[in-house]
Amino acid sequence: MELIFEKSRPGRRAGRVPTHDLPVPDVPDELRRREPPRLPEVPENEIVRHFTALADRNFGIDTGFYPLGSCTMKHNPRVNERVVGLPGFRDLHPLQEDDGAQGALQLMWELQEILSEVAGLPANAGSQAAT
Repeated sequence: MELIFEKSRPGRRAGRVPTHDLPVPDVPDELRRREPPRLPEVPENEIVRHFTALADRNFGIDTGFYPLGSCTMKHNPRVNERVVGLPGFRDLHPLQEDDGAQGALQLMWELQEILSEVAGLPANAGSQAAT
């Protein structure tokens, strides 16, 4: 199967990433990208074909044996692993008192707000539906 990068041709982008005025997270310099990621330039129909073909190659619960643990064994980018290994995250106990977890709670709230803005959806849609 051809890689999506092999299908890439300059100027054939399916869309553009929107600009934003969100604050830049405080990530250590050694974990920051030195240049933007290399993304393939492929029209939308090629993207759909490519990922549909990949999906057809996956095992699914309705197409064959699906081993236990497969959901949790996906690759996580190394930068994410390094960031969560920083002492403020790594040393936070799951049963930490609220007053000792304010930094992590603030980060989760800020990420919620960023995702809400990027997705164009309310951050608390689930709680609104319940009321």
